[in-house]
Amino acid sequence: MNLAKLGRRIREQREKRSLRQLDIANALQVTAQAVSKWERGENAPDIAALGGIAKLLGVTVDWLLSADTTQVDTFPATVLCTSINGYALRSAHMAPRDVALWVNGINYDLTETVLRYGGVPVKYVGDGFLAFFAETDHPKRALSAALKARELARNPDIVIALHSGEIYLGTVGHPDYARPDIIGETVNAVFFAMAWIAAHCETGIGLTQTVAEAVSDHIRLTRREQITVLGGSEPLTIYEPMGA
Repeated sequence: MNLAKLGRRIREQREKRSLRQLDIANALQVTAQAVSKWERGENAPDIAALGGIAKLLGVTVDWLLSADTTQVDTFPATVLCTSINGYALRSAHMAPRDVALWVNGINYDLTETVLRYGGVPVKYVGDGFLAFFAETDHPKRALSAALKARELARNPDIVIALHSGEIYLGTVGHPDYARPDIIGETVNAVFFAMAWIAAHCETGIGLTQTVAEAVSDHIRLTRREQITVLGGSEPLTIYEPMGA
């Protein structure tokens, strides 16, 4: 294995996707120092990690190790999305600078919590925050982050939605302004579920069947409702953690 060539490919594809070494590390549940050593050609990733690296970078393991140019589209992950109940009404009575200060404080706490549990922050839009968790136990880590975020929330009106499934990670936008983003039915579904969760989940946290199946042996859940998602392949069953 040519470590220098492998490291160069990892670095170039990571930068092409506008990802940081810390993003790769969190998604793979390794240290940022390990990723740095891979890219410098000092160490090789464990064989077991190559598949995860390839998925995050949108390539195949063969591409990493050889001249294969085949790329892959998706990988399994848990998507975490947030919003703030009453954001529009409250922000309408605040100066824009104060709105930014208020939301930035909330997003700082959310981001630090997601990083703590090995998630990858993706973007912020108004009162919304989007992140994903991949690799080992990603539904459990995503729920742990959601529970901790609610515990530490500066605002009791924060709403958090979780959904697991296949996602596409890539850069979106004009080449001079493109940023990493996640796309696909899983992302669409969690956005549509958010409105229902905001209106019906007292704890402010809602998770879908795909997440519930992975965490039900660790936390008590109550089944709330089955909702139809516009454009989705099947209805979503929403669960809420008890005592959150």
